[in-house]
Amino acid sequence: MATENNNVAAEQQEQPQQAGFSIEKIYVKDASLEIPHAPQIFTDRTQPQISIELGNFAQMLEEGVFEVAIKVTVTSKIEDKTVFLVEVTQAGIFQIRNVPEENMEMIAGITCPNILFPYARETVSDLVVRAGFQPVLLNPINFEALFAQQKQQQTEAAAASAKH
Repeated sequence: MATENNNVAAEQQEQPQQAGFSIEKIYVKDASLEIPHAPQIFTDRTQPQISIELGNFAQMLEEGVFEVAIKVTVTSKIEDKTVFLVEVTQAGIFQIRNVPEENMEMIAGITCPNILFPYARETVSDLVVRAGFQPVLLNPINFEALFAQQKQQQTEAAAASAKH
């Protein structure tokens, strides 16, 4: 009987651990809203131009636990006058265990931002509406394409620096 239990324990140790992914927490890490020309800007009926910037980053908090964040900056301008500026950093703590190292970057750069983006989108829209403007609804983002583009830029930059 004892030999049987030892064999089962040895077999369990030899089997690779299953990959695991879970969301521990999703939160707004930072949010800011600026309306530098209020209240006069509310009387201007000119259609503003909206620009959007997006960035993401990840850091290991402890073994198998990562914070991933996306930062969205929405700027609304009429000519050279800023109507409003909204910045939101939406973050999450993710447990990612027993995943091959080569896949970690893709999970942190594609999977996690895809989870966080709807929350950031809602926060941006809510801040803009609370500021007294029409909602800004961010279009869906293809984080896989963004990730591929960043990788290509890194490869080209590395190749360029190797030539010098």
